[in-house]
Amino acid sequence: MKFRILFLLLMLGAIAGFSALNWDAFVTPTTLSVGLTDVQAPIGVIMLGALCLLTAYFLAFVIYVQASALFDSRRHAQELQANRELADKAEASRFTELRGFITVELQQLARQQANMGSSAAVDSAVLARLDRVEKDLLAAVEQLANTLGAALGELEDRLERSERGLPPR
Repeated sequence: MKFRILFLLLMLGAIAGFSALNWDAFVTPTTLSVGLTDVQAPIGVIMLGALCLLTAYFLAFVIYVQASALFDSRRHAQELQANRELADKAEASRFTELRGFITVELQQLARQQANMGSSAAVDSAVLARLDRVEKDLLAAVEQLANTLGAALGELEDRLERSERGLPPR
């Protein structure tokens, strides 16, 4: 982008230099037709004015486009942050719910064990169930992490595409 700006500045400088060197020719009045009538006016000054107006219009357009891209980028960043916070809260509530469930199950097992006495079969069943619960918990956490990672990756991809001005997929 720096090359484009440098090229634009060089072109404007060349036009300014050309205009300064040929100022007498620029201000020489000429007969100009404006449709219904003819007018005596310096065509060089009129063309320089048109060039200045066109340059100012395109400068305003570029500023508008850059500002809208900046506002979109900020909005996307805020949405991404809100989604991250929402995902963190959902994950925390799931872990709290899981902790409560495991506590209740362990209390039930402790009551059952107290009622039946300590037998090796009950102990092995409890240990097997705890192993199964632990495996299920680890699988759920891994699946949640993968889902969260994919969602955040997609949001970051959209944000990067919007910053580069590319259309979304």
